[in-house]
Amino acid sequence: MPGYRKLGRDSAHRKAMLRNLVTDLFREGRITTTDTRAKEARRQAEKMITLAKRGDLHARRQALAYIYDESVVTKLFEEIAPGYSDRQGGYTRILKLGPRQGDNAEMVFLELV
Repeated sequence: MPGYRKLGRDSAHRKAMLRNLVTDLFREGRITTTDTRAKEARRQAEKMITLAKRGDLHARRQALAYIYDESVVTKLFEEIAPGYSDRQGGYTRILKLGPRQGDNAEMVFLELV
Protein backbone atom coordinates (compact mmCIF):
# COMPACT_ATOMS: atom_id res chain seq x y z
CA MET A 1 0.00 0.00 0.00
CA PRO A 2 1.23 3.50 -0.78
CA GLY A 3 1.73 5.96 2.06
CA TYR A 4 -1.27 8.12 1.13
CA ARG A 5 -4.99 7.93 0.49
CA LYS A 6 -6.30 8.41 -3.04
CA LEU A 7 -9.52 10.13 -1.88
CA GLY A 8 -11.33 9.12 -5.08
CA ARG A 9 -9.47 11.64 -7.24
CA ASP A 10 -6.70 11.62 -9.79
CA SER A 11 -3.30 12.82 -8.63
CA ALA A 12 -3.53 16.42 -9.88
CA HIS A 13 -6.96 16.98 -8.35
CA ARG A 14 -5.92 15.36 -5.06
CA LYS A 15 -2.77 17.49 -4.81
CA ALA A 16 -4.68 20.70 -5.58
CA MET A 17 -7.37 19.85 -3.03
CA LEU A 18 -4.82 19.19 -0.29
CA ARG A 19 -2.93 22.39 -1.13
CA ASN A 20 -6.20 24.33 -0.81
CA LEU A 21 -7.02 22.68 2.53
CA VAL A 22 -3.57 23.46 3.96
CA THR A 23 -3.66 27.05 2.68
CA ASP A 24 -7.10 27.59 4.25
CA LEU A 25 -6.00 25.97 7.51
CA PHE A 26 -3.13 28.43 7.90
CA ARG A 27 -5.30 31.37 6.82
CA GLU A 28 -8.24 30.58 9.13
CA GLY A 29 -6.71 28.47 11.90
CA ARG A 30 -9.56 25.94 11.74
CA ILE A 31 -11.39 24.24 8.88
CA THR A 32 -14.30 21.83 8.65
CA THR A 33 -13.80 18.83 6.37
CA THR A 34 -14.23 15.07 6.25
CA ASP A 35 -12.16 12.78 8.46
CA THR A 36 -10.03 11.22 5.71
CA ARG A 37 -9.31 14.56 4.05
CA ALA A 38 -8.32 16.03 7.40
CA LYS A 39 -5.90 13.17 8.08
CA GLU A 40 -4.17 13.73 4.74
CA ALA A 41 -4.14 17.53 5.07
CA ARG A 42 -2.69 17.17 8.57
CA ARG A 43 0.37 15.37 7.16
CA GLN A 44 1.11 18.21 4.75
CA ALA A 45 0.37 20.96 7.29
CA GLU A 46 2.80 19.48 9.80
CA LYS A 47 5.49 19.34 7.12
CA MET A 48 4.90 23.02 6.28
CA ILE A 49 5.15 24.05 9.94
CA THR A 50 8.38 22.08 10.28
CA LEU A 51 9.74 23.94 7.23
CA ALA A 52 8.67 27.26 8.73
CA LYS A 53 10.42 26.44 12.00
CA ARG A 54 13.69 26.21 10.03
CA GLY A 55 13.04 29.72 8.82
CA ASP A 56 15.72 29.98 6.13
CA LEU A 57 15.29 31.15 2.55
CA HIS A 58 15.26 27.65 1.07
CA ALA A 59 12.49 26.57 3.47
CA ARG A 60 10.46 29.66 2.56
CA ARG A 61 10.79 28.89 -1.15
CA GLN A 62 9.76 25.27 -0.56
CA ALA A 63 6.67 26.47 1.33
CA LEU A 64 5.86 28.96 -1.46
CA ALA A 65 6.01 26.09 -3.95
CA TYR A 66 3.25 24.28 -2.02
CA ILE A 67 1.04 26.98 -0.48
CA TYR A 68 -0.92 29.09 -2.95
CA ASP A 69 -1.06 32.44 -1.15
CA GLU A 70 2.13 34.40 -0.43
CA SER A 71 0.52 36.24 2.50
CA VAL A 72 -0.30 32.88 4.11
CA VAL A 73 3.36 31.85 3.84
CA THR A 74 4.38 35.12 5.49
CA LYS A 75 1.88 34.47 8.29
CA LEU A 76 3.17 30.91 8.64
CA PHE A 77 6.81 31.98 8.97
CA GLU A 78 6.27 35.09 11.12
CA GLU A 79 3.32 34.20 13.38
CA ILE A 80 2.51 30.47 13.40
CA ALA A 81 5.94 28.78 13.41
CA PRO A 82 7.50 30.81 16.26
CA GLY A 83 4.67 29.63 18.51
CA TYR A 84 5.75 26.03 17.97
CA SER A 85 9.49 26.57 18.47
CA ASP A 86 9.61 24.36 21.59
CA ARG A 87 7.22 21.70 20.25
CA GLN A 88 8.46 18.52 18.55
CA GLY A 89 5.47 17.85 16.28
CA GLY A 90 1.74 17.48 16.87
CA TYR A 91 0.86 20.95 15.66
CA THR A 92 -2.71 20.11 14.60
CA ARG A 93 -5.73 18.51 16.22
CA ILE A 94 -8.77 16.74 14.78
CA LEU A 95 -12.10 17.16 16.61
CA LYS A 96 -14.97 14.94 15.48
CA LEU A 97 -18.30 16.64 14.73
CA GLY A 98 -20.49 13.70 13.69
CA PRO A 99 -21.93 12.54 10.38
CA ARG A 100 -22.81 14.89 7.51
CA GLN A 101 -26.52 15.10 6.73
CA GLY A 102 -26.37 14.27 3.02
CA ASP A 103 -24.08 11.24 2.77
CA ASN A 104 -23.29 10.33 6.39
CA ALA A 105 -19.58 11.13 5.96
CA GLU A 106 -17.74 11.71 9.25
CA MET A 107 -17.12 15.47 9.61
CA VAL A 108 -14.30 16.96 11.70
CA PHE A 109 -12.63 20.24 12.63
CA LEU A 110 -8.95 20.37 11.68
CA GLU A 111 -7.30 23.09 13.74
CA LEU A 112 -3.93 24.34 14.84
CA VAL A 113 -3.10 23.52 18.47
